[in-house]
Amino acid sequence: MTAMQTTDEAAERALPDAAHLTDQLREMLARAASRGADQAEAALSASRALSVSARGRARESVEYEGDRSASVTVYRGQRSASVSTTDLSAEGLDAALDQAITIAGYTEVDTYAGLADPDLMARDWPDLSLHHPWALEAEQALELALALEASALDHDSRIVQTEGATVATQESLTVYGNSHGFVAAERASRHAMSCQPIARDDAGMQREVAFSQARHPEDLEPLEAIGRLAATRALSRLGARTPPTGTAPVLFTPRVARSLWGHLIGAISGGALYRNASFLKDRVGEVIASPRITLSQHPHRRRGLSSTGFDGDGVATTDRTLVESGVLRGYVLSAYTARRLGLVSTGNAGGVFNLDVVPGETDFNELIAGMGTGLVVTELMGQGVNMVNGDYSRGAAGFWVENGEIAYPVENATIASNLLDMYAAIDALGNDVDLGSPLRTPSVLIGSMTIAGG
Repeated sequence: MTAMQTTDEAAERALPDAAHLTDQLREMLARAASRGADQAEAALSASRALSVSARGRARESVEYEGDRSASVTVYRGQRSASVSTTDLSAEGLDAALDQAITIAGYTEVDTYAGLADPDLMARDWPDLSLHHPWALEAEQALELALALEASALDHDSRIVQTEGATVATQESLTVYGNSHGFVAAERASRHAMSCQPIARDDAGMQREVAFSQARHPEDLEPLEAIGRLAATRALSRLGARTPPTGTAPVLFTPRVARSLWGHLIGAISGGALYRNASFLKDRVGEVIASPRITLSQHPHRRRGLSSTGFDGDGVATTDRTLVESGVLRGYVLSAYTARRLGLVSTGNAGGVFNLDVVPGETDFNELIAGMGTGLVVTELMGQGVNMVNGDYSRGAAGFWVENGEIAYPVENATIASNLLDMYAAIDALGNDVDLGSPLRTPSVLIGSMTIAGG
């Protein structure tokens, strides 16, 4: 696709006015009430994005995206129906509403359906500073992508090629409202750079990646640093082999440690709990992890990658401590899942919003030195996690440690245990928190896991 754009094309991709979307939403809610809906909620959104990739020191792709969507849910008694559309014209929204009203007359009764309690609606939240558009034209983005790739290719002669370097920018506008009178608009931006180099020597080839993302372009890592980091990572994996089979400590670096906490959040989320598909059901107030572990949510962080003043139900978001010194303090609930469990919404329709794991005081090299013999994990593969009983088995790559020092890179390994055992066996947390993620975690050292070579 050409990197040039006409004035008409640029106008077509421009975001609509927030006041206009808000007026459309209010009209939808009013029409829903006039057509027999007891309650209704709707969301209208628009986004635009530019993504430019370079490969082989040349332009690989230029992609423009412009999306429009709307969804409406109506409630008639204890029956409900949801309809989505990409047609935001008055006629398109009216047709979607008509469909929802009609379908709601035939759906099964659900005694848990309905809007969140009106007293829980968000009323006031601070300026979250989420919207910082990047005035980036395609040719400028291409220059950055070429420089990013070059920083990896020029780092070492063994970096023979890349699978691409990408520079991307996006901004979006979302308006949500419901029959309680809650209506709010959220405008946000997100920018990213990534590079995926390939290193080669006589033993073979290895691929790695590095990336940076932020709400404001000035918060992105310098592109030269991203390229060099990606190249260094790829070079460090040359000569990888399988590790010995046995039990040993396993150290998760921050980029893979996020998955450990993702599994925990999944297990305390309402959907898994009311379906009896969680190994953490009925565990609030109990010890579920090492006393070193404290997890907290911070939805009002300025420029946070998951910051928001309200959740997907319009419920106010708040700072929360989910796990405190190893003790589970609460679940992650929407209005619907809370009703299924006989509880109250926690303002988490849509998930958690900026999760922090309190770090330790030990740096990464000290963690390795304290391992003796074990495995440092930098990449995970597969989906071998049973959320019902917590059994865990995944493919892994990284580095084998002997006598407290990295001995050689590892591939085709499998690590296995049970999540509850893993959380309890966390011996240390690093001080190397990755701040470029909505889930901020340091490295995590687990005292013992089963390790198998390929």
